[in-house]
Amino acid sequence: MPDASDNPSLMNARGLMAARGLRPKKRYGQNFLIDGRVLDKIITAAGADRDTLAIEIGPGLGALTQALARVAGRVAAVEIDAGLAELLEDNLRGCGNVDIIRADALEFDFEALIRAYKSDGLIRKVIAAANLPYYAATPITMRLIQKRGLIASVTVMLQKEVAGRFAAAPNTKDYGALSVMARYFARPAVVANVPRNCFFPRPDVDSAVVRFELFARPPVHVGDERAFFAFVKAAFATRRKTLANCLAVARIPGLGVIGRGEAEEHLARLGHDPRARGETLSMEEFAALYGGLEARGQR
Repeated sequence: MPDASDNPSLMNARGLMAARGLRPKKRYGQNFLIDGRVLDKIITAAGADRDTLAIEIGPGLGALTQALARVAGRVAAVEIDAGLAELLEDNLRGCGNVDIIRADALEFDFEALIRAYKSDGLIRKVIAAANLPYYAATPITMRLIQKRGLIASVTVMLQKEVAGRFAAAPNTKDYGALSVMARYFARPAVVANVPRNCFFPRPDVDSAVVRFELFARPPVHVGDERAFFAFVKAAFATRRKTLANCLAVARIPGLGVIGRGEAEEHLARLGHDPRARGETLSMEEFAALYGGLEARGQR
């Protein structure tokens, strides 16, 4: 880890916490970003302007919060740590467009928050940007990207391995259920790789920034979304098995029992190798396969 004497951002982070008697909490996954170049990349990718509400999750010591406040019309920063929330309220008192909200992002009502800000007519667009704690990064990201019609884009720092799964394309080693579900809600892209020495305290893994451009409406029709996601998860339950074999042992709501032969028949009808594995199908192809199996169950 770099020494505080040659990294002003690191020295400032340590000083801010020491002045309050605070220390990074492992249970909240607190690793604070101390590299201004990475902050700039997040801000550029987020694309906020003066008509924008920027929602930040886990503002920590406020580095990203202040950067967002300079470009966005309003910033709503959701912080679970009471000590950090108090620090932010004091240190950002001069930022008239920042609101610190003490809440757990895994349970917080983002839709009510957005409606409240939009009611004054000053907010045209909503984006989310965050350096997410590793332990909750996937569920928080999924909560945010499902807010179609409310949030335009989500730009988040994730563990590099998780970022790779979100943004992976078919026929790659990282492609899986998370990749398919992400593409149902958004267009994901890795916009920056971030080494571990850009954080205080230094984590054991590298990170990456992923931008999700949310679709206003689903790119495909699947009927029951929950059943479709259960279908996708079942398709990747055992990666060494064929897709048909994975589905044959699954119990998916609305589809009933899917025989291996039946799954292979539907794959062949769509122009796929009957013994294809899940990682070879795109999100659109999964939707087509699901639709065929769903229709047969309704006959």
